[in-house]
Amino acid sequence: MADAIKLLFAGESWVTRSLHIKGFDSFEMSSYHEGGTEMIAALRAGGVDVTYQPSHVAADAFPSTSSELGAYDVVILSDIGANTLLLPERTAVRSERTANRLELIAEFVRGGGGLLMVGGYLTFQGIQAKGNYFQSAIDDVLPVSLQASDDRNEQPQGIFPHIDDPAHPILSGLTDWPHFLGYNKSILRPEAHAVASFGDHPFIATREVKRGRSAIFSSDCGPHWGPPAFVSWEGYPKLWVNIANWLARR
Repeated sequence: MADAIKLLFAGESWVTRSLHIKGFDSFEMSSYHEGGTEMIAALRAGGVDVTYQPSHVAADAFPSTSSELGAYDVVILSDIGANTLLLPERTAVRSERTANRLELIAEFVRGGGGLLMVGGYLTFQGIQAKGNYFQSAIDDVLPVSLQASDDRNEQPQGIFPHIDDPAHPILSGLTDWPHFLGYNKSILRPEAHAVASFGDHPFIATREVKRGRSAIFSSDCGPHWGPPAFVSWEGYPKLWVNIANWLARR
């Protein structure tokens, strides 16, 4: 039996700070949230060995050497901006030289690893282009070319994906897709493969990059673009395991 896929999942966490005003008095509250819980549970239930680093943890704990990153078969970046990986505290606060972890990920893919970028407000380019992956080392190895500006395509009425390649292994066993509420726009690279799309923009796309593989899922793995109908869809667990298997060549 093959060893379990070792997968590093970075991102999908945030802190909300709110101000409550009640007449004369006011007070602040803060809360912590994680958005990848269902996706991570689906991967683990499918036999994938997932190491999860919330964004604030990944800032300093994400691998900073090729050997550390090489312990994994697949890396997933979901709703985590490039600056979190480029500016650990050692560099941002103490002005120390540190590894360019975007370049390490690109080298990881070219050397045989798998990379999945999941859509969100801080991946691709994201809200106000703060994802900041445009023309980065990550952009170079994705199946799509990123745009320079805010690339969100909000679809509050709900949209359904078009299946471009129903025979692709990623779509094995998946039918009756639910609706989505938005995605990140991008352009399919000539050497990449469209698996599913939203109009002229890729939804799921794949690419062979030298010895490795990359893929994108341009909507959310959960709310808000991925509504409850998606998270509760019977194909939800299989989708993520299929993607992990394809990226790891299983």
